[in-house]
Amino acid sequence: MYQPATTRYDGMTYRKTGRSGLKLPALSLCLWHNFGGDTPYERARALCHTAFDLGITHFDLANNYGPPPGSAELTFGRILKQDFANHRDELIISSKAGYLMWPGPYGEWGSRKYVMASCDQSLKRLGLDYVDIFYSHRFDPETPLEETMGALDSIVRQGKALYVGISSYTAEQTARAAAILRDLGTPCLIHQPRYSILCRWTERDGLLDRLEKEGMGCISFSPLAQGMLSNKYLKGIPEGSRGASGKLAASRILDGEAVRRLNGLNDLAAARGQSLAQMAVAYVLRDPRMTSALIGASRPEQIVDCAKSLSNVNFSVEELAQIDKLAFESNDWR
Repeated sequence: MYQPATTRYDGMTYRKTGRSGLKLPALSLCLWHNFGGDTPYERARALCHTAFDLGITHFDLANNYGPPPGSAELTFGRILKQDFANHRDELIISSKAGYLMWPGPYGEWGSRKYVMASCDQSLKRLGLDYVDIFYSHRFDPETPLEETMGALDSIVRQGKALYVGISSYTAEQTARAAAILRDLGTPCLIHQPRYSILCRWTERDGLLDRLEKEGMGCISFSPLAQGMLSNKYLKGIPEGSRGASGKLAASRILDGEAVRRLNGLNDLAAARGQSLAQMAVAYVLRDPRMTSALIGASRPEQIVDCAKSLSNVNFSVEELAQIDKLAFESNDWR
């Protein structure tokens, strides 16, 4: 029987989510990869144990996480029942709807039909009566925003979620969504954008300023830029890695110049007494308006390594300038 560490709350930092009363751990665990049907169950279980033992109380899912879609929720539902059943009130569990889940015209995007059906399906796979946060996973340009936000409001009123959020919305779309939800009486809790040293669209868009104005929190996904901001690609793309599969941005943008820049960032991290991954996470968390960084992992040691980033999330002006000089971006990201 799994027994969580009694020291699990001693070392983790918790930050308020916008102007709400909810605190999230500075690190959250994303179950996008390594929790699907292609991952051994005991490995997924070990990742969750390690996270919770470190005070990571937030586990982030979506209906389409796997592969195949839905399998990550099934895996986590099994872990919840086996290991975390007595700790449900210590956990923040989130899920999302927006990407393709089933064939036909009602299987993706942001219609009321799809969003509410997706929520019901997610709860069934997780074995829960409610999730703590339910997101609109992406903006739907063909559905009135009032319809999508109205579905989120209904999910809260039906007791199927405690809070709602949005993901990958621009600052302008965020302002509209927040206004609709505010008028409905269900404030938008949080936004989940992609953000890292190598992905800066949120800075150009002014998203954090908008979230601060709206009283919303922010949780960044892919702070390690799909693993590029780790030691994995410092010598190029290794054979057998996910980057070598052609499915990740690394396979398209890691040329010789990009590898040189990654090594420069790695040298800067070493000078700070951090690994490249630790510095990447710290960079995301340097702004106090950032509630949490959403990390993924394939091994428990990676979670432990990222947790060490919390000991130093401050950067000098010179360090930030050097990061800007070495950073590069991809058209694969917004």
